[in-house]
Amino acid sequence: MKLLPPVFTALLGAFASAADRPNIVFFLTDDQTSGSLGCYGHPLAQTPNLDSLAARGTRFQNAFVSHSICWVSRTTMLTGLMGRSHGTKEEPEHLTAENARAFYTDLLRQAGYRTGHYGKWHTKLPKGSKPADHFDVFEDIGRNPFFKKLPDGTLRHETDLIVDRGIEFVKQQPKDKPFALNMWFNACHAEDADRRPGLHFAWPQSANGLYADQEMYRPRLDDPAIFEALPDFFKTSITRERYFWRWNTPEKYQTNMRAYLRQVTGIDNAIGRFLKALEEAGLADNTIVVYSADNGYHMANRGLTGKWSHFEESLRVPLIIADPRVDKPQRGKVSEAAALNVDLPASFLDWAGVPVPAAYHGRSLKPLVESAKPAGWRTETFHEHFAVRNRIPAYEGVRTERFKYVRYFDHNHEYLHDLQNDPDELKNLASDPAHAGTLKKLRQRTDELVAQYGGPLPAMKGQFQKSTDAHPVASAAVSVPPGPDGWVNLFNGKNLNGWDGDPQYWSVEDGAITGKTDGTLKMNRFLTWKGSTIRNFDLRVKVKVTAGGNSGLQYRGAMLPEVGLDIVSGYQCDIVANNPDYNGMLYEERGRRILAHTGEKVIVAPDGRPWIVGKMEVKQFAPDEWHDYRVLVRGNHHQHWIDGHMTADLMDFDEKGRSLDGVLGVQVHVGPAMKIQFKDFKIQHLPDDLPLLKFEDHPIPAGSPGVKPQGKLPKDWQPPVYGGK
Repeated sequence: MKLLPPVFTALLGAFASAADRPNIVFFLTDDQTSGSLGCYGHPLAQTPNLDSLAARGTRFQNAFVSHSICWVSRTTMLTGLMGRSHGTKEEPEHLTAENARAFYTDLLRQAGYRTGHYGKWHTKLPKGSKPADHFDVFEDIGRNPFFKKLPDGTLRHETDLIVDRGIEFVKQQPKDKPFALNMWFNACHAEDADRRPGLHFAWPQSANGLYADQEMYRPRLDDPAIFEALPDFFKTSITRERYFWRWNTPEKYQTNMRAYLRQVTGIDNAIGRFLKALEEAGLADNTIVVYSADNGYHMANRGLTGKWSHFEESLRVPLIIADPRVDKPQRGKVSEAAALNVDLPASFLDWAGVPVPAAYHGRSLKPLVESAKPAGWRTETFHEHFAVRNRIPAYEGVRTERFKYVRYFDHNHEYLHDLQNDPDELKNLASDPAHAGTLKKLRQRTDELVAQYGGPLPAMKGQFQKSTDAHPVASAAVSVPPGPDGWVNLFNGKNLNGWDGDPQYWSVEDGAITGKTDGTLKMNRFLTWKGSTIRNFDLRVKVKVTAGGNSGLQYRGAMLPEVGLDIVSGYQCDIVANNPDYNGMLYEERGRRILAHTGEKVIVAPDGRPWIVGKMEVKQFAPDEWHDYRVLVRGNHHQHWIDGHMTADLMDFDEKGRSLDGVLGVQVHVGPAMKIQFKDFKIQHLPDDLPLLKFEDHPIPAGSPGVKPQGKLPKDWQPPVYGGK
């Protein structure tokens, strides 16, 4: 791609002042399908700033990406090229040196624009090429973690940090130059390596507390039959594997969907701050604001997650363009025209008065924003997916106003959907003789477009890799599989890989996870496992605690990021050195508290009250020695052991209070200075579908005493008696 001739650039600068050319702000989110915004009809999403932007701009009802994965889509938006045109046939995901020579931002810079980029990058450049070379100001701000520690020790979410940088960019903007500014968020992407609900979709602090009292509705395409109708290469691919990271249990679904919407609202809040700063700088009246996403998102529809398919929820993205200079009758409209991510760089150049390179595959959206859809606007869009072919099914095809045709060429599978009569794409008409003519026509059209954009791709190297069973026996073992003995080793004996906690309290000493406090702790602090949630399991670990120490094994817990990023609630097998009545008991952190003291067999009634139905011997276990702790949880039956001696046995029939899935962690406790160590930490995941015990099968004997609650009690306190008045 060639840069503009110097003579042309000089002429452009002579005839167009900063006041004549608009500023361009481009907000780009990650993993956001169009239906997740209020202005696109989401019944719960709070997005007032984006709704307002749509009300004074153009909202595109039919905006799509050509290739639904982060880096390919973002590269398309920089180069103006369809995905398979980025690189070579052998390496289509990697830009060639020629295609990386000049992005649209380079052409804008030559035309006198000051350019900036803050946020996610994720474009695969050729060796020797640097992203910063394409901008006047560049800062790659990623996730992992979403929260960044600032010099003063506080934490700032990447969404807010990106907008902070954008506001500073505007404040430093020279008055005699126009600017083009990218703010590319990592949200609403999940943190793939952190599967703890509540932190998997980590949200900005500005969205704390939102949606807490709202039930998250199930996805519209939630019928299991929809998933079962998919071909096996879908049902066992990464798009199913990650479903088990975030959506497969009611607890996980509710927590993660609320977190996702908080990410959406957090972005909206940050954009509101930027728009206010733009007003205060006196630049709003000459600044075009564009909002879109790099790809859609399944949002648990069809039993899938991610964005790696040809279905509408994967390809559709929000697209809002607000140009304050257009005539008032053109503001607040909804365009039905088909728009693509490949159109955006052409649009940016067109707004700036810079010629659009002939090599670009997209068209400027400027006419659609300024007026009605022009005659001859596209009636079809090309879509493909070739990235990570050995784990994500690759396809290519064409979408018309009536039909969508795609072929999964590594799997010899075709789809033909009638979008008019079957907008949810539940029927595959590829083998229907009545549609043979349409199939033939769209096959041929796909051949033509494939040839136009670079030609057929070579055969896949190696075999397609199965990522999961469609219905795994134990979903917690999907991505962190057990060894030949059936156990998952949770600690490698060297470092805290796979765990997360404050290094002020947690480290590795002598080959053991080590927690330390100096006696000044004001709140219990936790180290939690990021690899998966746990449901039914057998947990084994060796533990050593100093005299006076107090700790615990947390399980089926819930992260509480609004309290602290390392804080967790949930069931706990207590580890208490100096109190045999507490060592090995069953406690619930930040919940129902003491459920069973050490040595008690307990039934928690449906109303949440725990009753002692049996007793076991209470033994003393010496501090500063290694002891074998075991926690066995099957459905709603919990059992604890120390050195092979049972310390707690509880059945939990409290449907409102109990948890059936959650986070695993360990704890350091407020109180005296202490040291706790864990080694030989392993877990065996048991089947997800173990049956729940029924209250009617386990009656509480009349006269059973209630469990002594925590806290100061009257001197004459007596336990309640089951069946008594």
